[in-house]
Amino acid sequence: MESLTPLLAILCPAIAAPLVLLSRNHPNIREGWTIAAGITMFALVLSMGPEVLKGDVIRFTMFHTMFKNIDFAFKVDAFGLIFAITTSSLWILVSLYSIGYMRSLKEHAQTRYFFAFCLAILGAIGVALSANLLTMFVFFEIITVSTYPLVIHEQTPEALGGGHKYFAYLMPAGAFFLFGVVATYYLTGSCDFTPGGIKALATTSPVAATVLFFCFLLGFMKAAWMPFHSWLPTAMVAPTPVSALLHAVAVVKAGVFGIVRMICYIFGVGLVDELGLWLILACIAGFTMIMGSFFAIAQDDIKKRLAYSTISQLSYVILGAAFLTKDGVMGAMLHIPFHAYMKITLFLCAGAILVGSGKRKISEMAGLGKTMPVTMLAFSIAAIGMAGLPPLCGFISKLYLCFGAWELHPPYGMIFLAVILTSSVLDIVYFFPIIHAAFFREPVDAERTNGGYVIKEAPTFMLVPLSITAAFSILFFIYPHTFYIIDLVQLAIVELFGGG
Repeated sequence: MESLTPLLAILCPAIAAPLVLLSRNHPNIREGWTIAAGITMFALVLSMGPEVLKGDVIRFTMFHTMFKNIDFAFKVDAFGLIFAITTSSLWILVSLYSIGYMRSLKEHAQTRYFFAFCLAILGAIGVALSANLLTMFVFFEIITVSTYPLVIHEQTPEALGGGHKYFAYLMPAGAFFLFGVVATYYLTGSCDFTPGGIKALATTSPVAATVLFFCFLLGFMKAAWMPFHSWLPTAMVAPTPVSALLHAVAVVKAGVFGIVRMICYIFGVGLVDELGLWLILACIAGFTMIMGSFFAIAQDDIKKRLAYSTISQLSYVILGAAFLTKDGVMGAMLHIPFHAYMKITLFLCAGAILVGSGKRKISEMAGLGKTMPVTMLAFSIAAIGMAGLPPLCGFISKLYLCFGAWELHPPYGMIFLAVILTSSVLDIVYFFPIIHAAFFREPVDAERTNGGYVIKEAPTFMLVPLSITAAFSILFFIYPHTFYIIDLVQLAIVELFGGG
């Protein structure tokens, strides 16, 4: 069905961005535009849920290109709507959090920050609702360009170096992505996302299809799979809300979303299986999961530990898609929103700890559970979920991933099941000592101060969003139908694999 709703959702951040600039001398109005745009976009995205669940695919074509069968267009299917709901809902909460964070630390260039944030969300929602590879490519590059000023926000030599490294990885990735778009159109005459893949691609040369697969994999370097991952920890020089944006809402989620799109809607699981590419991708993902966890254990800076945790957790999505099984792909799709809510909670807590205590290092966080109980409780909830333990939503997505591994032919099933379980144990190793130190160790300084800085909870604007995301991490476990998440995933699986 044709509808203006996808366009209206995309226009929300597009219109908010210039309004933020025009309101630069009026901070309350400036940030009011951001919140209003976020709420409106979320309402529009959520309103499409009932139509999609009825089996309708909502479309809107902006314009036809000079090439046959390729338009600049939007399509709202079940999988795309999952990412759109995740992006739009978290934009509201991160925007509220950003107000408290930026004002508490008296950050400079706040107008530029909120302007770039709107553009980054524009890119993310555009990726979610793209009808084809060409449209997705445009919004993918909007994400890359708009997040650069956020990464270098502090404008220190370290921040500028992190930004340069960010561009050094992601701009060449864009070139690979563009080559993949052109090659797909050349080989098949289409770039549309089609459940089960573009049929004409199955008739091409296996060598050409394999080269194309790896071009796309390099194009989706935003997924931070190893060895193309080091830009992500380096980008942690950015303000904490930006780190949350990178890890949970826009950049890396767009990367893994793109990989799942490529496997299931361009190549199709049958072709990936026939070419034997699933095993190579699964090995890359498994290696990244384990090594990312080991790197996380070695970090004392909390944001860098969370960064390496993200690198590991993103590969759960890649691994599930690589399995090419119903349960594996279902686990991958579920892990996109579930990981987003849990990881954003952890980053928001890291920012609250910085604002409330001035502490950045894990070795300095003894006793914080007594002086910052709300923050550390939310952190503990999300950390438990990241380890895949109930009653958090991470348990559901990891359980489906385990089922997906079990469906593989021996010995692969046991090997990758062991990888998933080992990585989850390592999650416990690097998260639970933080919880133990916060609640069961006394602070080093008897007055519970940090260089004369009285340790206390962060402002309400920061506490409310992190409390909400922590609560939703539990709610998704109790009632996974929240925001239609489980229903949309089940519908997407039926579209891809058939059955009821």
